[in-house]
Amino acid sequence: MFSKQEKILLAILASIQFSSIVDFMIMMPLGPQLMRMFNIGPHQFGLLVSSYTFSAGISGFMASFFMDKFDRKMSLLFFFIGFALGTIACALAPTYETLLVARGLTGIFGGVLSSLVLSIVSDAISYERRGSAMGVVMTSFSMASILGVPFSLFLANAFSWHAPFLFLGIVSLLLCVVIWIYVPAMRVHLQEMQPKEPPHRVLTRILRNPNQRRALLFIAAVMFGHFAIIPFLSPSLVANAGMSEAQLPLMYMAGGLCTIFSSPFVGRLADRFGKHAVFFWGALITLLPYWIITHMGTTPLWAILVICAFFFVSSSGRMIPATALVSGTAAPQNRGSFMSIVSCVQQMAAALSSYLAGLIITTDGKGHLVNYNVVGYVAVLFTFVAIYLSRKINATEGAKPIEMDAAHIGEPIL
Repeated sequence: MFSKQEKILLAILASIQFSSIVDFMIMMPLGPQLMRMFNIGPHQFGLLVSSYTFSAGISGFMASFFMDKFDRKMSLLFFFIGFALGTIACALAPTYETLLVARGLTGIFGGVLSSLVLSIVSDAISYERRGSAMGVVMTSFSMASILGVPFSLFLANAFSWHAPFLFLGIVSLLLCVVIWIYVPAMRVHLQEMQPKEPPHRVLTRILRNPNQRRALLFIAAVMFGHFAIIPFLSPSLVANAGMSEAQLPLMYMAGGLCTIFSSPFVGRLADRFGKHAVFFWGALITLLPYWIITHMGTTPLWAILVICAFFFVSSSGRMIPATALVSGTAAPQNRGSFMSIVSCVQQMAAALSSYLAGLIITTDGKGHLVNYNVVGYVAVLFTFVAIYLSRKINATEGAKPIEMDAAHIGEPIL
């Protein structure tokens, strides 16, 4: 289905996503440790998570004004280097306040990475094969769950919570060398650029397009419901379900092992049966683990692993067709700007959801998280909103994949 060159590109993009996802995901299982070490409550921890997403949303908005004016490869390198340095800054943070600032700095660069990766995939892979391509790239979530998070927790337990951020920052800097050597130049969208226009035209073009407006509302609803649950998943399993902090890597490994097989399969289903249909059923299925997780009391370990694995599979199975569907509403010459706005909306929705969840959830005298079930109801409500909006989106793209011939292949460094 994919050429050798496309496979190499997708592997590198998946590695970038892997680094970004591990950097974000590691905050959740470190939640109990950070709350204890910094003596903070759910509200402060929710702010720690949302500081990344708020900054990412702002940077995604600002990037939309210039993202389509540069070679995608050079933009990718710039933001990934900034992300790596921000992650190292997190590792060096001595207090809660400095960690809060460092997370915001990382979010400024990390928030644009996702839109860049999706733009490159959309430029290089036709819409008819894009579900499968998204499934390949999103296996990075699986690998992050199987390898990244457990290994990061091992480093945190063996040394301190600083260690996983330091390791990830160094690995990301090394990956920048791989990007420079192997990722081809992505300049075809520059050849198709429209006449020079004022910066505000980026926003007015989207706002005047009802299909893209619906796509933005749709992805916001998807992210708002999902991130009401995610930040407090690990703290709730420890505080409410009786899971120990040492057992948390098992949850991520179980979910990752399942999604590494399910993600490519769901991508192929989306290409075969349509993005709308696969998203609809994926969203409906996700409602079940939403309800179970947010109402969970003391539960055997095996049952927790089964429930969380089901949650991981259904959640990723919903995001694959959703992302492909949204990407199909933009023309190639405007895709970078539009996907940056999409990233902005995603991050802002996630940040607002995490922050509000932190306000809703409290702790009782025994350390249990209270009102997590209310957050579950919020997630269910926004899932139905997303299902409704998904039916209103039309994929307008019919362009052929961009050919990456010898003129677009980066020369290796000797």
